[in-house]
Amino acid sequence: MTALYELHKLRVVLAPGRNAPAALEDVSLRIDAGERVALVGANGSGKSTLLRVLHGLIAPTSGSAQRRQGLQQAMLFQTPVLLRMSVQNNLALALWLHGSGWKSARELALQALAQSELDEVATRSGRQLSVGQTQRVALARALALGPEALLLDEPTASLDPHSKRLVEGVVQAYGGTTVFASHNLGQVKRLATRVIYLEQGHLLADLPVADFFDPTRLQADSAAAAHFLKGESI
Repeated sequence: MTALYELHKLRVVLAPGRNAPAALEDVSLRIDAGERVALVGANGSGKSTLLRVLHGLIAPTSGSAQRRQGLQQAMLFQTPVLLRMSVQNNLALALWLHGSGWKSARELALQALAQSELDEVATRSGRQLSVGQTQRVALARALALGPEALLLDEPTASLDPHSKRLVEGVVQAYGGTTVFASHNLGQVKRLATRVIYLEQGHLLADLPVADFFDPTRLQADSAAAAHFLKGESI
């Protein structure tokens, strides 16, 4: 298997100060090509920070974070931003910044929107869409770049059930490596092949999805993760 990401004894401190708590502490992991990895844990456990480290937006305070050389990746944030221009041009701009000519970028943008069943909003302003449409357009924009790895931070948070199903369908159809943070355990079961549990910045469980949702196996691996799962399932 080809490793896309390798972290070794990673520590990240976000706030200045000698006694500031670590957002991530002693995290070591490897993510290979083709994996679908879910990051779970309570708010503040380090999921979003870990995604940003993988994407290169946050540097380690100590330890190491390596990506495969030349890796093409894209990240979808929990609250994506679209510019005050047409939806088509929002996608075209991203493609243009990655080297496409403007005319070609606009054509590719329309193709990407059609593939995501969003062609009807192509001429609308990116600031005039519903929350669900904005998330779907942002996902289409990320996928239009042809990434080998897709990083998603709560991709369906605050979406209605119909929009959640549409976003999940796009993610399921994507053939590359996916790493996503989610509070939705049903979504984790549907989309992930592997689950990483974080608590207060520490990685306490890293299991195949079937083992994570097996109470006996999870308890044997991590009592803290089993307690979390029991509480979330009530």
